[in-house]
Amino acid sequence: MRQPKKSILNRYARTDDGKVIIDVATARIEDLYNRLDLVSPYFRKDLDGNVANYLLECAREIGPSPFVIRLSLSQEPTPKMITWVRNSICSFFLYWKDLEKRRVRKMLRTSSILLAVGIAIVAIVIWMNRLLPAARGVLTSVLAEGLTVAAWVVMWESMASFLVLWLPRRSEIKLLDRLAHAPIFLSATKQNDPRSAVGAA
Repeated sequence: MRQPKKSILNRYARTDDGKVIIDVATARIEDLYNRLDLVSPYFRKDLDGNVANYLLECAREIGPSPFVIRLSLSQEPTPKMITWVRNSICSFFLYWKDLEKRRVRKMLRTSSILLAVGIAIVAIVIWMNRLLPAARGVLTSVLAEGLTVAAWVVMWESMASFLVLWLPRRSEIKLLDRLAHAPIFLSATKQNDPRSAVGAA
C-alpha cells in the first residue's frame, strides 16, 4: 500500500506512541448506529452509513500507518457501554469484510467461467479450421472470424475483471480487517487524550 503524504497525516492527531487518531464526536451512543436497527443487541447493530463510510475513508487516507479510533461522547461512557461499542464495531467490520470476500469469490467464479467459455470457443474455431476445407464458403469464414472475436472478447472480460477488480477488493478486505481490530477509545467530550479514556485498550 502506498505511503500517504505527510501533509495528509498532519490533519490527524496522534497518540504519544505515534499512532494516528481517527476522531468521531457524537452526542449519544445511539447516533453511531443505523436508526432502523433498533431491536438488535449492540454487538449485532449496523453502524450508521455515514459513520462507517467516514471510518473507512479515514483508514484509506491514512494508509499503512497504525491508527486508533477515538469516540468522544457528551456523557461519560460506562465500562459496559465501552464493551458494547467495541464489540459492535468489530463485528460490523468483520461482517463487511466477509461480504467483500464473498463478492471476490463470486467475481473469481465468474471470471473463471468466462475464461473457460473463451477457451472453448477458441478450441471450436481451431477445430472448424482443421475440419473444413480451405475453400470454404463466405458464411463459414464469417462464422469462424466472429467466433474468434467473441472468444477474445470473453477472455479479455475475464482477465479485466480479475486484474482491475481483484486487487482493489483485496486491499479493501485488508482495510476492513484493520478497522475491525483497531484499538477503540471512548471518552467524554471534555477529554482529549485517548490515554485518559475510560477502558482505553
